[in-house]
Parts: sequence; structure tokens; C-alpha cells
Amino acid sequence: MSRTRFSRRSVLLGTGAALMAPGILRAQTPELWNEAFPSNEPVIRDTTPARRNMSSFKTRDWQDHFDTLGAGAILCDITSRAVHYWGPDGQTYRLYPSSVPMTDELTRRGRTQVVRKKVGPTWTPTANMRDRDPTLPAFLPAGPGNPLGTHAMYLTWPAYLIHGTHDTRKIGRQSSSGCIGLYNPHIEELYGLTQIGTQVLLL
Repeated sequence: MSRTRFSRRSVLLGTGAALMAPGILRAQTPELWNEAFPSNEPVIRDTTPARRNMSSFKTRDWQDHFDTLGAGAILCDITSRAVHYWGPDGQTYRLYPSSVPMTDELTRRGRTQVVRKKVGPTWTPTANMRDRDPTLPAFLPAGPGNPLGTHAMYLTWPAYLIHGTHDTRKIGRQSSSGCIGLYNPHIEELYGLTQIGTQVLLL
């Protein structure tokens, strides 16, 4: 029984991989995919995450969301829990699984842009975060315990970021206080590709 299940899963993953560009494949190693979309997942912050459909994690065309590429474009698709990146050359494309906000109340949608980038970000929880969870520290330096992971990109909206995470269980889930989170290897790659001024759309 387990061998049949493994074979069927291998065929599905293999077929999906064959349809995707090489740049996308680098963003979806089997180990990270399995962590991002586990068949069984625990409750996060006492809220049962919505079931995910692998078919919703698909490539998109930048022309459907942006007039021009300019310095590049990032689409954070909150529904499918995926981040899409298009480079200014019109050829570079990446697709990554992501974490998304825990509730609609914490979710912000619309257009913004990357205004600052930081390797080894520090973390200062907002007053609202500490009101919701009084156990949060006032400040955390960069390092393994920092929820922003290894790299962070700051948007025009205060306290909203695209960042990494050391807690890989969060990826593919409703687990953030408003930010978009990526695996550390993925945010490192996206960080290197992204220019200041890159347009961002959260939908």
C-alpha cells in the first residue's frame, strides 16, 4: 500500500516538475515542498489551517497583474500561499511557497514596493502584536530565534515585510501576523534578485 502511494505521489510531482521552468524547480526541492504542503499538519495558534490544493500552486503571467516590469515585480498570492517573482529582463521567473497572515484582519492587500533590504534582520514586535501575545519580547537580535529569518525586504507599508523564517512549519500555512514568509534558502535567492523599487502586489 505504501509503495503504491509513493509511486502515485512521485508521478504527480514528476509531472508537475516537468512542466515548470528550471528556475522554478530550484525553488521547489522535494524536501521543502513536503514541508510546505504536508498531508497532515498540526493546529497553528489554535486555528486549524485551511486545506490546500496543489493545483492552486501554479505559474502566472506578470501581464495579468502589472502594466510593466520596471525594476521587477513580486506577486504575493495569499489564497494559494505562493510568491511569484519576475525580473526586469522579462526572462527571470521564480515561484516559492509562502506563509500568509493568520486572519483576514491581519491581511493587507494592494500595491506597494520594496524600499529596504536587510541581511540578518532584527525584530521589534509591534504594539498590536504584543497586545495579542504579551509573552513576545520587546526586541530580538538577528539569529536562529528571530522570526524574520536570515533576510528581510521591507515594503512601503510599515511593519509589512517579505522575509525568511527559521520555523519551516509555517510555510504554506496561515501563520504570520501580516507578513509574507519564505524558507530561508528561498528568501536568500529572492533577496539577491530583487532591486530596491521592485513593485509588489498582495492579492
